[in-house]
Amino acid sequence: MPIQILTIARNTFVESIRQPIYFVLVMLCGVLQFFTTWGTGFSMGYTESGEVSGDDKLQFELGLSSVFVCGMLLAALTATAVISREIENRTVLTVVSKPVARPSVVVGKYLGVAGSLLLAIVPMVIFLLMGLRHGVMTTAGDDPDQPVLLFSFLAIGLALATALWCNFFYGWYFSQTCMIVLAPGMVVAYVLVLLIGKKWAWQSITTDIKPQVLFACVSMSLAIFVLAAAATAVSTRLSQVMTIAVCVGLFLMGLLSNHLIGRRVFSNQLVGIVQTAAPGNPSRPGWDEVGSTYRIVPQSALKVPVKAGDPFYYSTSPSGFPMLTPDFPRFTGNLERSEDLFAATPSLVVTDVVGTTMTVRRIGTGALRAERPPQNGDYIFTRPTTVNIAAMGAWGMLLNLQHFWLVDAISQNQLIPFTHLGLIGAYGLFQIVGFLALGVVLFQKRDVG
Repeated sequence: MPIQILTIARNTFVESIRQPIYFVLVMLCGVLQFFTTWGTGFSMGYTESGEVSGDDKLQFELGLSSVFVCGMLLAALTATAVISREIENRTVLTVVSKPVARPSVVVGKYLGVAGSLLLAIVPMVIFLLMGLRHGVMTTAGDDPDQPVLLFSFLAIGLALATALWCNFFYGWYFSQTCMIVLAPGMVVAYVLVLLIGKKWAWQSITTDIKPQVLFACVSMSLAIFVLAAAATAVSTRLSQVMTIAVCVGLFLMGLLSNHLIGRRVFSNQLVGIVQTAAPGNPSRPGWDEVGSTYRIVPQSALKVPVKAGDPFYYSTSPSGFPMLTPDFPRFTGNLERSEDLFAATPSLVVTDVVGTTMTVRRIGTGALRAERPPQNGDYIFTRPTTVNIAAMGAWGMLLNLQHFWLVDAISQNQLIPFTHLGLIGAYGLFQIVGFLALGVVLFQKRDVG
């Protein structure tokens, strides 16, 4: 069975990269990156420093969006061409009539489509990275990044020239030859750009590498592979037009699921965001001791009024889920009486508010199972978060492409840990396996004769 799957995958890969639309979409992405980079002053005042800053922030968002949309269209069109069209033309009958299991056909087709997408994603992402290295031409006085322009056009020109030559003299497929040369050519061009500065001076290869941007590109690529799995599953039953329509609908629904359903899952009122959290006793931080206090300074004005006696909750998420503190009842005693403070259920309570600065005290004599003390960036709440189970079930069942979209974190200069990328990879793998399993079920009873 593995040999059969690899054989089907190889044939699907070759057939996919031979399609004219494959070459057109990849080059269209490059053209979009070119004009996005040449846009001027369209960031409306972004000035924060980071891997992507200033005008380049919106350039990065538009550029990665271009790669995402082109990748989605490529996944849908490629899957329909190698599955739906073969079923409609009954050419797939020559495969399933042999001793080849139908699950092997679905898995092999997907691997071939995924391989062709990987070959397309490499140059499309490098087009984006080249644009970020070049930077937006904010004013007419800005000088172009000559190494970026030279090596980019050399790689593209070499690929086009090689494809034309081989097509004319040897009859090779133009799209196939061009893409096979373009992908490694763009990799070599980008490595040369990393080694040569804007003023044609040698530099360390790590000078212009942006790890967080690469994380975002890898995450977005996983989303394209998930959409390819969905397109593969759907194309086993639907026609080419309907498969493309379903893929576009799934793409839009995946981007809007947080707004349509996700915002109804968790209910809480955000109070503010912690800027500094200073323990009252620096030598013994945390909430282990009864009477421990923290001085909380928010980043800005509080969104809702907070008064002495209010509970204090905090979370790493603006939705308030999961909370870093356990649920506890509201304190109803007198803050001035130590007997009430000791007799209360272990909890955190605001004891003083001066402007926006809060003093939070741990009361009660039992154990308080807080995961950790508050710190910079935590979100403040005054009540526990309620969860809508029905909405959570629907939200969890639908594909959520926002998990793969890390642009917001980069624009806000928030560090993306490598472990988070691992969680995204696990989620993407789960979605791919689920869609392929659905495709196998749909294809089992499909009449291909």
